[in-house]
Amino acid sequence: GIAVYLSFRFQRDYAFFAIVALLHDVLITLGVFAVLGLIAGVEVDSLFLVSLLTIVGFSVNDTVVIYDRVRENFVNTPELSVDEIVDNAVSQTLTRSINTTLTTLLPLVAIFLFGGSTLKYFALALIIGFVAGAYSSIFIASTLLAWWRGRSHRTKIVQA
Repeated sequence: GIAVYLSFRFQRDYAFFAIVALLHDVLITLGVFAVLGLIAGVEVDSLFLVSLLTIVGFSVNDTVVIYDRVRENFVNTPELSVDEIVDNAVSQTLTRSINTTLTTLLPLVAIFLFGGSTLKYFALALIIGFVAGAYSSIFIASTLLAWWRGRSHRTKIVQA
């Protein structure tokens, strides 16, 4: 569903790299919990699955905000290179992305530290996933898009 939405809303390369960023976030969270399962005997339950779905939603939202700004900058400043356009888009949305992540992490850390044992690993999964999501939206999804667009643009120039 996410891939279809992103393909409809943006172009296919945007959607592909957003999915790569989502997989990064989910795999980081799964990896940390796999290690915790081996070391501390942490078990995965239905709340963990809910946390993964929440991470996906949060990360998609952050990536869409950045991609929307990239698309807007392509229209407003077509004379700039792809790298400059993506860099400007990330710079324009960086404060928003960091503030959103930090204000979400504050209650999650409080739930992790002071909440009940039922919500402890749920909050931990969200903390790990949201940090990975902010990282992947800012650094992975946008960088891969700039790399791909720059590469495909150079290929078109060489073929012409």
